[in-house]
Amino acid sequence: MSTSSAVDRAFRSALYDTGDDTLDTGASLLAADPTADAELARRGEDFVAAAWQRGWQPADVVRVVRRELEEAHVRLAGSLILAQARRDGRTRGARWEAQLAELRAEEPAPRGDRFSYATAVLELYRLLLRLPALEPLDEAAGASPSGGREQRPESRMLGRIRALLAKAEATGFPEEAEALSAKAQELMARHSVDEALLAARTPAAEGPDAAEGPDAVRIGVEPPYEQAKAVLLDAVASANHCRAVWNEAFGFSTVVGFAPDLEAVELLFTSLLVQATTAMTKAEAAQRAGGRKRTKTFRQAFLVAYAHRVGERLAAAAAEVPVGGDLLPVLASREVAVGERVERLFPSTTSTRLRGVDDVAGWEEGSRAAEEAVAATRRRLGRRR
Repeated sequence: MSTSSAVDRAFRSALYDTGDDTLDTGASLLAADPTADAELARRGEDFVAAAWQRGWQPADVVRVVRRELEEAHVRLAGSLILAQARRDGRTRGARWEAQLAELRAEEPAPRGDRFSYATAVLELYRLLLRLPALEPLDEAAGASPSGGREQRPESRMLGRIRALLAKAEATGFPEEAEALSAKAQELMARHSVDEALLAARTPAAEGPDAAEGPDAVRIGVEPPYEQAKAVLLDAVASANHCRAVWNEAFGFSTVVGFAPDLEAVELLFTSLLVQATTAMTKAEAAQRAGGRKRTKTFRQAFLVAYAHRVGERLAAAAAEVPVGGDLLPVLASREVAVGERVERLFPSTTSTRLRGVDDVAGWEEGSRAAEEAVAATRRRLGRRR
């Protein structure tokens, strides 16, 4: 029996039937034929390449594998993605390369015995084979033929923002954390205005890739309490001239905006998740000390209330940044461009009803934590520049 025939028989048995018996049969066929390993890996790389054609990116695949399977499958997926990238040899842009770099930093998957390894590979291939099409994110206006713009050095402003958010995450005082986050948001807004002004004053180069349009990125929204976290991401995106569309089935939001604003959204959302969890844990401990036992509904309501109020604070902080009249048309045109890109990517969207936000104590504590933060922010940032 040829190597290709062995792999084909294993695939017919295991990939197109979800039963455990068929999976064992396919794994047994592969485990009994060591010469099939190279062909098995090549077929897996083809599955990965097909996922790219359907709009997936490396981080998306790793995320869905982590949600659906085990850590061993995640490592297998990472190794497969890197092998496909070496064989492909294409350059797909800075974000794509950054995702590959994260995978290179991971430890490769241990093989174990042949039957267990073949079983894990087939389980992974089953998942890859069934991935649906996603909205392609590498077709933004102004994208280079490689699928992304040239990566620029990080500005001094973004360095200051990172430092403020690191302090916010490290402090044990929620009020101080929120004040630092508000200051970071103010700097983000100033950075966005500066970038828009620079773009408006820079003569456009000639050619189809000259005009820079809005980009789109997928940001993972991990369990638990995905809905509440998606609300927080939406609030951060809105405060930074971006739009977020949540994909509940696959645990991510697609955020559309101009490159500097997207970077700000990713930075601030990641930091606020840490801060919100710290504030929630502190409030929950006080509730449990008083005899309360229902923590799931409390956490869900807390996070939604926190996201709602913090969103208002971020918008207020951004609004404090002065914008000259000559820049208003530029910002308005950018807002239109973002809206048009969202419409192209998502011609039809639906609203999602928040579930489990009926815990009064959780809502009140989340709102109170945000209100205290707002008061502290006003005391610290009351003087405008």
